[in-house]
Amino acid sequence: MEVRESTTGDGLRDEMISTTWRPRHPVDVVATLSVHRRGPYDPAFRVDAGGRVWRTCRPGGEAGTVCVEADGRGAVTATAWGPGAAAALDAVPAWLGAQDNPEGFRPVHDPLRQALRREPGLVVGRTGLVVEALVPAILEQKVTSVEAYRGWAALLRRHGEPAPGPAPEGMRVLPSAPAWVRIPSWDWHRAGVGPQRSRTVVTALRHAARLEEIVTMSAADADRRLRAVPGIGPWTSAEVRQRALGDADAVSVGDAGLPHVVTYSLTGQRRGSDEQMLRLLEPYRGHRYRACLFLMNAGVRPPRRAPRAPLRDFRAM
Repeated sequence: MEVRESTTGDGLRDEMISTTWRPRHPVDVVATLSVHRRGPYDPAFRVDAGGRVWRTCRPGGEAGTVCVEADGRGAVTATAWGPGAAAALDAVPAWLGAQDNPEGFRPVHDPLRQALRREPGLVVGRTGLVVEALVPAILEQKVTSVEAYRGWAALLRRHGEPAPGPAPEGMRVLPSAPAWVRIPSWDWHRAGVGPQRSRTVVTALRHAARLEEIVTMSAADADRRLRAVPGIGPWTSAEVRQRALGDADAVSVGDAGLPHVVTYSLTGQRRGSDEQMLRLLEPYRGHRYRACLFLMNAGVRPPRRAPRAPLRDFRAM
């Protein structure tokens, strides 16, 4: 049963709506929503000391802040503020896997069986928010995670808007698609984002309305439409479909680390390739991203044999 309460303060930014939802199966709120976190200092995502997840979003183009927490008895409470609050709350069950169907996912590798036993509440959510998934995925193309996270945080701090409601200090709502397009070249440069990635973001978001339509498409059609944009390839498409569409089979082919994690977890070999990863994941077709998600969440990583990739700073160029 859903219960809603609303309280209006001095302005729209103080309006609060709260919903309680009881999922059919246990859901680990933090683990499930953490796939949307872009680094430890993401201005759009925070987990507070009480284990509540705070997220900002822009459903239908309207800014909103959402706080999600589990009560320990199977119910989830979500509270939202801002003009996008109602739309965000309507989407929270999908964020937490209400449309996910894990039927048919039966691990044949012991490490996956163990991961599933340890984290039965980890599900594949669907946000329906394409721009929110697309921009950070583009920023993460062919750079270290630190570089990508630094650029994302810098751009949100400068061009995002303050999070509605009593969000933790420093939280920001990502810019709208037109606002991303208007960011001047020097601000991309200051954020450490090279011209190829900034150009891809701007090109893609000039067609934002067409890209948002992928939430009504099949995974194959969504993939084709995303990859029709110059600069968007298989990796970026998969990263978007995983989050916005809840595509449980979207494998991030071309990832720098994922093949090594999958190969090491399932075979003990330190190094892997995309081809080897896909062979190992073939028994999970239909759930290949789900298998990767459990393995990544388990935290097993192959021993490092080489120095970390150097951090580049485009601002000095």
